[in-house]
Amino acid sequence: MPIVGPGDDIAGLIAAAARDCGEPLADGDILVIAQKIVSKAEGRAVDLADVEPSEAAIQLAARCVKDPRLMHLVLDESSEVLRARPGVVIVALHNGVVLANAGIDRSNLGIDGEERVLLLPADPDASAAAIRDGLSALAGVNVGVVIADSIGRAWRQGTIGTAIGAAGVVCLDDLRGRPDLFGRRLETTQVGTADELASAASLLLGQAAEGTPVVVVRGASSAIGDGRASDLIRPVELDMFR
Repeated sequence: MPIVGPGDDIAGLIAAAARDCGEPLADGDILVIAQKIVSKAEGRAVDLADVEPSEAAIQLAARCVKDPRLMHLVLDESSEVLRARPGVVIVALHNGVVLANAGIDRSNLGIDGEERVLLLPADPDASAAAIRDGLSALAGVNVGVVIADSIGRAWRQGTIGTAIGAAGVVCLDDLRGRPDLFGRRLETTQVGTADELASAASLLLGQAAEGTPVVVVRGASSAIGDGRASDLIRPVELDMFR
């Protein structure tokens, strides 16, 4: 894959890269795509020099010891600030995803003297659907698409790959009512299939200079189906951490 820039056709780049690797896409494949290249293609980079922080952003920056301009973008992208302390701010995005700094970061944007940061896609599920449609048109295949980002968890150290956008994938597999090995009916089990796919693929996507922004998951065609990453967001009334 080449370095992706604003306006690039992600579906076209993926289809071409798969052909160049001698592994053309096939029905049942699931493409796990790093959020960063989707954001880049959608022109979601912002130069902090162009940001005038609001009073609310200045106050939040003082609590978190962070750049007020960055906090202005965080507030713009968020519906609610859930936690804030020096070094960390946790927010709920407008689409319900909960993560640090609204998912905004500076990594892998190049070093060109600008103070650039990258926002998440505005609608990751819609982005995944558009890429899936593009791949279907270009390659004539029925594939699933997962857009993955690295997210921390309230009760565990370390980040893991997590699905923030998806199309053509069963994201939340409800096993309630099915029997276990001994015939006992499951009562609470729901599997975050899209998150498991994103986490597995992140071992290859990497976190730094790996340069592998897309992973093809082959052999998991049972996960192909109708779902969106928004299915994975826990309803606020069931969220014990708010």
